[in-house]
Amino acid sequence: IKKAANKRQRGAQKSCSNVFSMFEQSQIQEFKEAFGCIDQDRDGVIKKQDLRETYGQLGKLNVKDEELDEMLNEGKGPINFTVFLSLFGEKLNGTDPEDTILAAFKLFDPNGTGFVNKDEFRRLLMNQADKFTADEVDQAFSVAPIDVAGNIDYKSLCYIITHGDEKEES
Repeated sequence: IKKAANKRQRGAQKSCSNVFSMFEQSQIQEFKEAFGCIDQDRDGVIKKQDLRETYGQLGKLNVKDEELDEMLNEGKGPINFTVFLSLFGEKLNGTDPEDTILAAFKLFDPNGTGFVNKDEFRRLLMNQADKFTADEVDQAFSVAPIDVAGNIDYKSLCYIITHGDEKEES
């Protein structure tokens, strides 16, 4: 009888939280670590103060209440780990992150060489949309495979972005 009850519980849990099936175990672990970093008071729920403190640690001190409320409202209720995972699932749903990143790089590679020029890409990163600082570009380029001619192998970089850098893990 106990085994049957356990099976029913597992089945019920699976149907309610199939958000866990959207990610690989390693990704769930990374999301768990990120959640832990944001959940500053360690109560299992991300609240406005948690977000404010996280932004503060990242150097952004003047975040408007409206911005924080907007983020929290995406959860449509308290943001525990399952809701946090669901939000990322919704954002990533239907797209392979690696394909999405590759498509973005291909915009800067009209000849389809598989490479983008490091200096040109640095200029774009620092002058377009969410402008990167020189330090942020240097940090991004520190893991990028760049050849002697100064070209970034963006297919390899996409792999590193989506799967991690082997050198980092050993």
